[in-house]
Amino acid sequence: MRFQGVIRKDGKFWLAEVPVFDALTQGRSRKEAFGMIGDWFATMVNRKGFAITVEPVGRDGFEITAKDARRMISLLLQRQRQKSGLSLAQVAERLGVKSRNAYARYEQGVSVPTVEKLDELLRAVAPGRHLVLQQSAA
Repeated sequence: MRFQGVIRKDGKFWLAEVPVFDALTQGRSRKEAFGMIGDWFATMVNRKGFAITVEPVGRDGFEITAKDARRMISLLLQRQRQKSGLSLAQVAERLGVKSRNAYARYEQGVSVPTVEKLDELLRAVAPGRHLVLQQSAA
């Protein structure tokens, strides 16, 4: 699973952003900015051995991927929920489950959702927003 990012020059710095995660870092060079976005994900996931790969795509883009897709999905759910300002209890209510732990297991990476379940979870944590999947060139 890959997630799309954009890189752009802003004054003397390069900004690397992965919008779906609300991730934004900067560096003095493109290479440093790519390294910083990798560090951002490693810090946010906070699991020993977790790392992402950054693949430049064209002049203004890049894609990130990780061998541990479970952690990427859990971070995606967490960041989208936080962006929406929802509590775990509110998401559980939107999903029609009694316990917030039912949802929290996905956000913690304990359970991995099917594609259908991921769609349902994302609709609950990001109401009114749609995530677009697209095919990568690689």
